[in-house]
Amino acid sequence: MTAPSPASEPRTDVARALKHAAIAGLVSFGMLLPLIGFRTIQDMRNELVLETRPLLLASFVLLTIAGSLLVSLVLVPWKQRRAAAHIPGESVRRAHWRAHVAKWLVPFALGFVVLYPVIVLLGTGFGGAVKWIDNFGIQILIYVMLGWGLNIVVGLAGLLDLGYVAFYAVGAYSYALLAKEFGLSFWILLPLAGTLSAFWGILLGFPVLRLRGDYLAIVTLAFGEIIRLILINWVDFTGGYAGVSGIPRPTFFGIPFNANDDGFAAVFGLEFTPLYRTIFLYYVILGLALLTAFVTVRLRRLPVGRAWEALREDEIACRSLGLNTTNTKLTAFAMGAMFGGFAGSFFAARQGFISPESFTFMESAIILAIVVLGGMGSMIGVAIAAVAMIGGTEIMRELEFLKLIFGQDFEPTQYRMLLFGLAMVLIMIWKPRGLISTREPSAFLKERKTVAATFVEEGRG
Repeated sequence: MTAPSPASEPRTDVARALKHAAIAGLVSFGMLLPLIGFRTIQDMRNELVLETRPLLLASFVLLTIAGSLLVSLVLVPWKQRRAAAHIPGESVRRAHWRAHVAKWLVPFALGFVVLYPVIVLLGTGFGGAVKWIDNFGIQILIYVMLGWGLNIVVGLAGLLDLGYVAFYAVGAYSYALLAKEFGLSFWILLPLAGTLSAFWGILLGFPVLRLRGDYLAIVTLAFGEIIRLILINWVDFTGGYAGVSGIPRPTFFGIPFNANDDGFAAVFGLEFTPLYRTIFLYYVILGLALLTAFVTVRLRRLPVGRAWEALREDEIACRSLGLNTTNTKLTAFAMGAMFGGFAGSFFAARQGFISPESFTFMESAIILAIVVLGGMGSMIGVAIAAVAMIGGTEIMRELEFLKLIFGQDFEPTQYRMLLFGLAMVLIMIWKPRGLISTREPSAFLKERKTVAATFVEEGRG
């Protein structure tokens, strides 16, 4: 293959790049001025005083300008050169290489998550292990499970759901109320909470059978807000804003994780530490997440899974093939809601306290962002996106060195969502179809072939 001539090589328009960078700087200045440039503080007389932070504002604006120049002068020309120097068969070789990496990625990742508590104990000891196992391991696995549950509805069936947190809340309150009132164990209430959430998923599915796209998103958003308002206003049943406290914790085959003589540490002759309960909860949510993955993979290979994918690609063609779209949508909502209920019941058991503040629209937005960022329909992508989003926001709490860059008044915890949002924008520019934009078909003729990223979009592949 002959090399492209110098005249055909893409040229970088420096003037246009500077113009775009200036516009980006002005936009970021206007947006960040009320958020970062000003801050209200309380003085000695308990009066609010407006404080300006020009250096911090200038730092963010300069970062925006530098990012715009980087995209215009480096990233865009690199993508143009890559497209111009297309080599026949390169996409096939790249797909084979990615399939080879994915073949070894799953076993390695599975082994890592199984041994994660051991790795943390060896690295931090008993003193610092609780934070890393609970805030990172358990928290990430909860959102991995939620992402996989929503992936059934959005990624496989193509039904945009903005109220998925409602099923999360139903599972949490089902476990909390039944455990307190009737004293039932976690393992009995876990499937019951999933069943109740699936029932509410079917109730949501009936009114939206004829809706698609933006209209479906609006109705599901309203459903999530309705559930949250019921939890707030039905005070006699849910406790309102006060929530539900004193929720029974899971036990190890009837052995509680407390400091009493019948506790886990005393029974096994160990020194009492909260770490044992944290490790136990980690493996419980790991088992639930793996169960979600196993069921999803199996369902995708069954006729109902193929019906979900047919519904996602073209509902009219799905009807013309004789598929019952009503049952297909209802099963997608029910299965996704069931896994959300499982995660909600575990959340209530882990926290010991729940309130409506834990089930706001922001939670639905985060879960949906995980699915979209990872690549709709890709379970590996959803897991990677959950690690990046949840682990990234948690690690921002530990980045105290940012005070050396932005000043001692800079608190990373206040701006972690802002900084991470900027990172998400850059990732979506780089990977508009998600981190994992290729997937393997559930049905194939003679040989399984990976569907390329160019075909993984609405109406194709």
